[in-house]
Amino acid sequence: MMVRIYHNPRCSKSRQTLALIEEQGITPDVIAYLDTPPTPQELSGILDMLGMKPEDILRKKEAREEGIADLRG
Repeated sequence: MMVRIYHNPRCSKSRQTLALIEEQGITPDVIAYLDTPPTPQELSGILDMLGMKPEDILRKKEAREEGIADLRG
């Protein structure tokens, strides 16, 4: 099984998640998404795989602060 993590080493939750994966003896494919952002096609594929919409993965508070809270149009 291939495991991929889109990782931000400055994020404590991301570091914890990576540690949990590695504790299971799994060597994940680590993508430093701030250095190598996913393409629109990759994001679409991830959302399809998760069965989610773009607004489902936004941090609501940060989205409101940036003025993008309502993406439904």
